[in-house]
Amino acid sequence: MLKPNGYDEAKASGDFTPVELGGHYLVIKQVSERMNKNNQPMIVVLFDFAQNDKQAGYFMEQFKNDIRPDKKWSNQATQYINVYDADGNTSRSFKTFTTCVEHSNPGFTTQWGDNFCQQFKDKKIGGVFGEQMDYYNGDEKKKRVLRWFVSSDKVADAQVPEISETQAFKSYKANAGIVAQTGDFMNIPNNISDDELPFN
Repeated sequence: MLKPNGYDEAKASGDFTPVELGGHYLVIKQVSERMNKNNQPMIVVLFDFAQNDKQAGYFMEQFKNDIRPDKKWSNQATQYINVYDADGNTSRSFKTFTTCVEHSNPGFTTQWGDNFCQQFKDKKIGGVFGEQMDYYNGDEKKKRVLRWFVSSDKVADAQVPEISETQAFKSYKANAGIVAQTGDFMNIPNNISDDELPFN
């Protein structure tokens, strides 16, 4: 047999390139509105690494290569953002998201109303990835996750953040006498509804 085209570049099953830590240029694939577990409004942001990023198209490639019949967009590329904070005011993470989109897309201003979510499709934004400790199935896990959004002009100088902890990990530690804290971002399991993914 002759050597197949692209053999040297092809990845074998099991080969995995992790997300690089630090700043990334992102493109928004979809934004949708949902209610969180407390029946408060939230938005769900699906994104990928943009064409000018060092790992361009990373999550689309993962999605294409997923052979499971119920494949979904990567939870690593999905951000759940509460619209309101615990006091009923606009959450810091929601304001950060809209502001970063505006700063990353000259001339773009957030429009409120019926087509709120659709306006973000294909818009640029930046993000900073860091490590996060999680706890599930009785084990401690270290993941690489989006820690926060930034405007695109902040990506190149973004520093790798210190390691963070999920609520599950904090609860696990709290049982050992360590107090947990919460933030505006939500950690949602992978079993989100099929009808919302991939992009509508």
